[in-house]
Amino acid sequence: MQNQQQNQQFQGSSQIPANISHGGHEVIDAHEAISGLIGTLEHYYLYESHIQDPELKTMLTRQKDYLTQMYNTIVEALKTGSEPAIKTQTYNMAASNNTLYGMQPTQPKTPAQSANEINDQCISGFWLGHLKASSSAFPMTALEISNPVLRRVFADSVPNLIEMAFEVYLYQNKHHYYQVPQLKQEDMQNYINAFAPVQSTMQH
Repeated sequence: MQNQQQNQQFQGSSQIPANISHGGHEVIDAHEAISGLIGTLEHYYLYESHIQDPELKTMLTRQKDYLTQMYNTIVEALKTGSEPAIKTQTYNMAASNNTLYGMQPTQPKTPAQSANEINDQCISGFWLGHLKASSSAFPMTALEISNPVLRRVFADSVPNLIEMAFEVYLYQNKHHYYQVPQLKQEDMQNYINAFAPVQSTMQH
């Protein structure tokens, strides 16, 4: 009798309309991730009038437009539980993938003491931090989502956030704001060769 009642409860739960076919935990996680994305967009607007480099300003405009559509797609998937009208788009950065390796001497960095000291180096650093935060929050959110459409929208957005973060990193690297040291060649080879492939049993 008890099993029959439980089965009826489960059957009843499957009749929930699509627009509320979300678990409690996932809507709380989604709320947090979306709020983080809103914060990122609001900071983009804040940074826009303070950026000096036209290249950085162009990048910000492209990313802001993309993130706005990402936001709309996620919100629609949350509200309807169904496939959004505009699916997740692929973000293609304008920069090349070339990292400059090595260290150059620089002055020790200290926190800015006034708003006048906030420059493109500061702004691109803040900006990278926002993208890193969403790149971490979105997959954690996706892992908790039971609605397949919303889960896919969050998961599909992650590579695009990573691409945007990488674009900002490349800008910083080019201007020596984000320097990338390398190990000695011998040490690098030891690390690279520290693993060997294993015979796979997968059928091709």
